[in-house]
Amino acid sequence: MTPTQIRQQRDYFEEQEEEEMHLRDYLLIIKKRQMIILAVLGIIFFTTVIATFTATPYYSASSQVLIERNRSNTGLEYQSYSYEPDFLDTQTEIIQSTNVARKVVEKLKLASTYRQYFLKNEKDSFALFSVVAGNFTALGNTVASFLSGSGSGNPGKDKELSGLVQPKSDTDLIAELIQERLKVKPLKNTKIVAISYIDRNPAIAKMVTDAVVQAYIDELLEIKLSTSNYSLKWMNSKAAEERDKLEKSERELQQYMRDNDLVTVENKLTVLPQKLSEVGLQLSKAETEEKELQDLLKQINTVKDNPDRLETIPIFASSEVLKSIRDRMYKANQNIQDLSKKFGKKHPTMVKANDELRILRDERRFEIERIVSSVKNSLDLAVSKKKSLEELLGATKVETLNLNEKFVQYSIMKREVDSNRLVYDTLQAGIKKEGVTEQSQSVNVWVVKPADLPEDPAKPNKKRNLLIGLILGLFSGIGLAFFIEYLDNTIRHPKDLEERFGLTVLGSVEEMKGENKNIESFIKKNPLSPLAECYRLIRAGLLLSSAEHPPKTLLITSMEAQDGKTSTTTNLARVLARGGNSVLVIDCDLRRPRMHSLLGMTNEIGLSMFLAGTAASEDIIFNVPDEEISLVPSGPIPPDPAELLGSKRMKELIDTLSQRYDFVLLDSPPVQSVTDSLALSQFVAGTVLVIRAGKTTYEILESGLKKLRDVNGRVLGFVLNGLKQQDTGKHYYGYNTYYAKDDE
Repeated sequence: MTPTQIRQQRDYFEEQEEEEMHLRDYLLIIKKRQMIILAVLGIIFFTTVIATFTATPYYSASSQVLIERNRSNTGLEYQSYSYEPDFLDTQTEIIQSTNVARKVVEKLKLASTYRQYFLKNEKDSFALFSVVAGNFTALGNTVASFLSGSGSGNPGKDKELSGLVQPKSDTDLIAELIQERLKVKPLKNTKIVAISYIDRNPAIAKMVTDAVVQAYIDELLEIKLSTSNYSLKWMNSKAAEERDKLEKSERELQQYMRDNDLVTVENKLTVLPQKLSEVGLQLSKAETEEKELQDLLKQINTVKDNPDRLETIPIFASSEVLKSIRDRMYKANQNIQDLSKKFGKKHPTMVKANDELRILRDERRFEIERIVSSVKNSLDLAVSKKKSLEELLGATKVETLNLNEKFVQYSIMKREVDSNRLVYDTLQAGIKKEGVTEQSQSVNVWVVKPADLPEDPAKPNKKRNLLIGLILGLFSGIGLAFFIEYLDNTIRHPKDLEERFGLTVLGSVEEMKGENKNIESFIKKNPLSPLAECYRLIRAGLLLSSAEHPPKTLLITSMEAQDGKTSTTTNLARVLARGGNSVLVIDCDLRRPRMHSLLGMTNEIGLSMFLAGTAASEDIIFNVPDEEISLVPSGPIPPDPAELLGSKRMKELIDTLSQRYDFVLLDSPPVQSVTDSLALSQFVAGTVLVIRAGKTTYEILESGLKKLRDVNGRVLGFVLNGLKQQDTGKHYYGYNTYYAKDDE
C-alpha cells in the first residue's frame, strides 16, 4: 500500500460522517426486537386494564368564582395597587389552606353528622400511619439525644414532654382529606378560578364544593379584620424601637470616626492602590531584568571556554571594543599569511607579527572577562533591587489592609445607620397612611357558576386510561428496543462495516446451529450447501481484490480469539483448491496452534523449527490426507514467537513458497492479543480480517485497524463470521432458497 493510499484511507476514517438511517432500518430494528416490544406492551396494557376496572369510581363537582382586587379611587389607597401576576396563585393557596378546610368541616358538621362516611376507611389508615410515624419519631429522638448527649436523663420529664404531642382530631383528619381531594385551577387569561372537589358520593362532592366557596369568603373577611386592628398597634411600637436603634447607631458611628481618625480615609484609599500598582510594576520589571541577566549569564557560562562562540552573544557582538579588536586581529592574521609567503616561522618579522596577534587575543580575553564581570554586577544589583521592592510592596500591602479593615468597619456601621433610618422613615410613613386611609375589603369574590350534582364519574376514565396504556406500552417497548439496540456496539451487518470503515466485506458466513454441525468439516461433506457458497463468494472477492493479479500470499487473522479465523482459513483453502489452484496453509499461531488438529496432522515438525534453523523448508511441508491442500504446521511452541515470525527468515520463506504455490494462506494469532499478526502483515500481499458478528465491537476493530495501518499493512477486506439469521433476513443473498435442495 502506497503512502498516498494510506493517507487517503486515514482521511476517510477521520472525515467520514455517519449517514442518516432510512425508515426501513428502523423497521428492521423493531422487527428484530419485536418480542421485547410485545412483552413490554402486554405488561403495561394489562396492568392499566386491571388498575382501571378495579378502581373505585369518583365524582367531581365544580364551581367557578370571579376573584379580583377591590381598587379604590381615593387617595393613597389607589396608589398601593399594581399589577400582580401571582395574585390568583396566592388566592388559590388560600382556598386550599387548612383554615378553609377546617371551616368547611365545622360548617357542614362533617366531624359529627358525616363522620362515619369520611372516616369509615380512612381512619384506620390514618391511625396506622400515626402509630408507625410516632414510633419512628420516638426512635429518632432517642438516637439523636443519645448521640448529642442532650438527653434529660429524667424518664418522668420525658414522659411529660411526650404527652404534649396529641393525636389528630377527627376535624383535622377530615380537613386533610378535603385538602387532598380539592382542586383549584385559575382559568387562563381570566380572573375566574375553578374550584372542584372529588368524592365517591356525588351529593357530598357538590355540598363540599359550595361550602369551600363560602369558607373562602369567610377566611378573607377574617384576614381583613385581624390585620386592620393589629397594624397600627404594631407599627407604633416598632417605630419607637427603631428610633432608639437609629440614635444608638448614629452615636456609635460618630465615636468610631473620632477614635480612628477616618476624616481622610477615602483619600488614602485612592492613593494606596496607585502606589501598590506602581510598586508591583517596578517589581515585575526587576524580576524580568533579573531573569534576563540570569539567562545571559547561563548562556555565557555555557560557552565561556570558546571566545569565538562568546562573541556571537548579543552583548559581546555589540561591544565596540571587541569589534575593534576583531578588526585588528583580522588584519594581523592577513599580515601573517602574507609574511608567511616570504619568511619562515622564526624570522624576526614573523615572530613580531605573531606577538602582535597574541597581544590582540589577550586584549580580547580581557575585554570578555570585563563584560562578564559587568553582567554579574548587574545581576547582583537586580537581585538587590528586587528584594527592596518586595519589602516595599509588603509594607504597602500591610498599610492598605489595615486601612481597609478600618474602612470596612466604618462602612458596616454606616450601612446600619442608613438601614435603621430607612426602617424608621418607612414606619412613620406607614403610620400616617394607616391614619388617613380607610380599611376596606381588598378582594372581591363573586360566584359565577355554582356546583352541579355530577351524574357520571370523573375517574377512572376508562377509554383514556386504556388508550394511554396502549400508547405508553407501545412507545415504551419501542424505546426499550432502540435503547438495547443503541447499547449494542457489536458488528452485526456487512453494510455497517462498509459504511463505517470504507473497506470491502468479502463475504458473510451464517451461524451454524445444531450439535452435529461442525463448520470446519461441513463444507467438505456438503460442497453444494449455502455455507459453501458463502466461502465461494469470499474466494471471488479475493480474486477481484487486486487490479493486476489476485494476491498470492494472504494473512487471515481476527481481532480476538474465538472469532473463527482458523475455520475460515481451512474452508477458504478448500474452496481455492477446488478451483484448480495449488494452496498452502501455514499455521503461524505459534502460541495456540489448532490447524494441524483440524486437518488431522501431527505437529512434531513445523514452522517454528524452520525459523529456529533446525529444519529445512522441504521438511515442514505436508500434504493433507483426503484434501487438495498442503500444510505447514506450527511445530513445537517456541519461547519467542513474535521474534521468529518477524524475522528475515520468515519473509524469505513466504517469498519462496509464493513461487511454488498459487495461494499461500497464513493463519495467525489475533491482532489485539499479540503483535505476531502485525509483523506478518508486512510480508504478505494482503490481510483478511475475520469479524465475529454480535461479538466484535466497533471500538476493538478500530483499534486493530489502526495498528495495521501503523505498520502499513494492506487490509483487503472483512469476513463477517457467525451471522445470525435474524440479522441477515429471511433469505440472505437468496442462497437459502436456491440451494435448499442441495443442502438437504
